[in-house]
Formats: sequence, structure tokens, C-alpha cells
Amino acid sequence: MKKFIHAAVIQQSVAGNNKPYNNDQTAHLIRDAVKQGCELIVLQELHATQYFCQTEDVDQFDLAEPLNGETFIFFEALAKELDCVLVVSGFEVRAPGLYHNTAQVIDGVNGFVGKYRKMHIPDDPGFYEKFYFTPGDANPPYYGFEPIQTKVGKLGVLICWDQWFPEAARLMALAGAECLVYPTAIGWDKNDSEQEQEHQLDAWITIQRAHAIANGIPVLVANRAGFEPSPATVKCPQTGIEGIQFWGNSFIAGPQGEILAQADQQGDRIITAILSEKSTKDIRRMWPYFRDRRIDAYNYINTRWLD
Repeated sequence: MKKFIHAAVIQQSVAGNNKPYNNDQTAHLIRDAVKQGCELIVLQELHATQYFCQTEDVDQFDLAEPLNGETFIFFEALAKELDCVLVVSGFEVRAPGLYHNTAQVIDGVNGFVGKYRKMHIPDDPGFYEKFYFTPGDANPPYYGFEPIQTKVGKLGVLICWDQWFPEAARLMALAGAECLVYPTAIGWDKNDSEQEQEHQLDAWITIQRAHAIANGIPVLVANRAGFEPSPATVKCPQTGIEGIQFWGNSFIAGPQGEILAQADQQGDRIITAILSEKSTKDIRRMWPYFRDRRIDAYNYINTRWLD
């Protein structure tokens, strides 16, 4: 990692599936972040379209693009122009009937430097992602959990539902990730009680701050904001849910889980923070979790359940 990284997380509300328009809106925010001195900029999950996984609809597969599709080309040109590192997220068609939820990293003048295909795929009311996405299937030894080298450092890129799994964060850290990056799309069912909404949001923030603490590295989280109706009908026939209120609250946490910057629940926001290599080194020296891990006693961690 560079001695200091000026990083930004971009949070947006998305209206419709007009990709050129949505990409232009995102580009304006990226330019603003660069004007503020940011060199690493993280975009939210599936940022070029609305969150289409609220229903199972084969027509939504038309939104997918190959890795070198129009959205990538657009942001590759922008990253080169601005000489910044971008983490962009999209719906990838790899072959007919084979689709991924994929984040690509573009490193300024160097262009594409790596990708991560989402490994943990949810299937819950309003989040029918198993219908659309195949888990990543990268080769040993990393099996997908491989940091991506950029000019600002090694990025441990994960996506949304991956947030809830400490194994993914740990494997990225063990492979040398110098920060964890989570493009995200998560929100509430409007029928949830206010107390339940608070519990969900608090759990979401807490688990990711814990990844920062347990691994001694910063965490950057870009989440959607705003209400998005179910794309198939006004009211989703599968769940009775009218749509999702994405809860925003994008944030950047330091290596002790300290909140360095955080957005609110509203629409478009740019939050920024300075990430310090020295801070990460100092914390890992004071709290040497990697030294004290009992790797001799973890033989069954890769089993589903200890019956």
C-alpha cells in the first residue's frame, strides 16, 4: 500500500435501466471525487442498472454484458483520463446461460488489472440472486479470494452477501489484501418494523467493522440508496413486497473498525477518507492476531457442520 491513499466510496440512487444515463451520472460523481484528491474510488453493486433481482424474470438477463462490454469500456476510458483506480460492478454474461455478479478493477493508465466474481449468492425474498448468478469458480490456491494489485495497493474485493462471511475476509487478508472493498446493494422491506430495520442496519455495519478489526485493515463499503420498486409489477407476486428501500449508510472504516466516514440513508453521496499504511502496520503490531491464530486446531473449518 502507498503510505497514504485518498479513497472515496460513491453511494447512489438509481432510477431505471438506462445504462448510458446512469453511467454519466456516476461519472460526474467520480470526477467530483478526483477533484477532492481521491485516487481509489469504489462504486456500488450493479451500479449501471436498478437492482433487478427482486423477481425471477428471464428478460432481465438482457441487462448482462461481457467483461469488455459497454459499461467497462466507458469506465476504462474514464479511469485512464483521470488516472484513478476504479472498482466497478456489473452483471456479466460469460456464456449463454452462465452469468456472474462481477466486480472489475481498472487501474488508471494500466486499464483492467483484475476481477472478482461474487462467491456467496443469496436467495431470499426480494433478493433472488441464485436465479441470475453463478458463484465464482477461480482456480487454487485462492478459489476466487485473491487480492488485486493496483498502483495504490492490493485490494481484497468482495461483493455484498460476501460481507456476512468472516471466512472470505480472512482469506483475502491471508493472501495479502491491504484493504477490503465491498460493492453492495442491501435494504429493507418497507413492511419491517422500525426496530427490525435498526437491527438489520446495525448488524450490517457491525459485521464489516469486525472484518476490519479481525484482519487489521481498512474496509470500504459502497451501498445503494433510495426506493426501487419491484421491476416486474407494482407489487412483487412472489413475496408481496412492493420494492426495496436501500438503506445507504456507505462507510469507510479504519483497521480498528473505527468509522472514518459514513453517508446517511439518502441519495447520491461521496464519502472520502485517508487510509494510512503506517496505521495498519501499527495496529497489526499491537494486536497480532495472525501470530496467535491456532492453525493447528482449525482442521474442520471447511466442513458444513460438525454433526
